[in-house]
Amino acid sequence: MLTINIHEAKTHLSRLIEQAARGESFIIAKAGWPMVKVMALDAPGAGQEKRLGFLTGQIAVPDDFDRMGNAEIESLFGS
Repeated sequence: MLTINIHEAKTHLSRLIEQAARGESFIIAKAGWPMVKVMALDAPGAGQEKRLGFLTGQIAVPDDFDRMGNAEIESLFGS
């Protein structure tokens, strides 16, 4: 992620805002110390990325998935 000092950020603010709006977030630093992260408003925050349902419609789980391979397992254990 790009880190920019405050002076450079003030000089190129318009260009940096356009970058952030396109999803290219950056960090503004003061004397080399990170101070703030600039990102698009619609970008997910830290720890807010959706994980549940991200494969909806792309995979199918068979109804008997919990019984698949029973015959092989029984033959291995002699049941």
